[in-house]
Amino acid sequence: MVSDGSGRAARTDVRSVGALAMELQLLLSDTSSRVAHDIIASLLDVPRFWPSANGADAIDDGVCRAARIAVARLQSGAPFAYAVRRAAFRHLTLDVDERVLIPRPETEGLVEEVLRMSAGVRGCAIDVGTGSGAIALALASEGTFDHVVATDVSMDALAVARQNATRLAGALRAPVEFRHGSLLAPVQDLRAAVIVSNPPYIAYHEAAELPSSVRDWEPTLALLSGADGMSATNAIIRGAADLLQQDGILALEVDARRASLAAESLAVDPRYREIAVRLDLAGRERFVIARRS
Repeated sequence: MVSDGSGRAARTDVRSVGALAMELQLLLSDTSSRVAHDIIASLLDVPRFWPSANGADAIDDGVCRAARIAVARLQSGAPFAYAVRRAAFRHLTLDVDERVLIPRPETEGLVEEVLRMSAGVRGCAIDVGTGSGAIALALASEGTFDHVVATDVSMDALAVARQNATRLAGALRAPVEFRHGSLLAPVQDLRAAVIVSNPPYIAYHEAAELPSSVRDWEPTLALLSGADGMSATNAIIRGAADLLQQDGILALEVDARRASLAAESLAVDPRYREIAVRLDLAGRERFVIARRS
């Protein structure tokens, strides 16, 4: 710091967006500026084209330090979202780290299904296994619910979700409550208009087949679910019917290889009707939906 002539300390640790992008590009040994620009855009929460269009703008040294740390994380093998500690989900930008799964576009489709089916519905929505809070916060900001409750067995995940809820409070139309416990155990006192979940659905023996960016970085607790990958899904199907009000919606994201198994579990339970399997944007059987009889 130096004096600016008024007795106040003036910052000397400010550089331009373009200079930072060039530095990051060199650190990455990347002939393209794309990743460097993506890092800056993520840290500033601006569109991807913004760094290219605003190269002469000054950028604070705090962002420069965060960008260098992000490069070091990338070089250690971290997925991009963990490197920059940010992930986009629908219209929200979430804080994420290794305590939670990285929100994915497929799960945005699950939220879209729920919002479509519950347009105008009030009451309570429950998000089971909330992780970063992505589904719960999206429903609270885009839905018409009076109350959203999110559960997770991981206290670490709930800390991330609460942090996101605090930061995004201005975008929320409904209050979001976080409860600790396994699956539906923390919400036995509630009756819900919607229960939604992206539960763990990878079988133990399939863990080795996962990409290293998932297997080595994302929390095992949020990925693996029994010998057949169906333990959490089946537990939610069994328990949700007792908590859903009449005509209430159960919406699950599933492994595309097991969508038919989830649908069958619903079909043999007389408490459910209007069972449907919906496709994601890649045409895979990704979402299983049902209503409470």
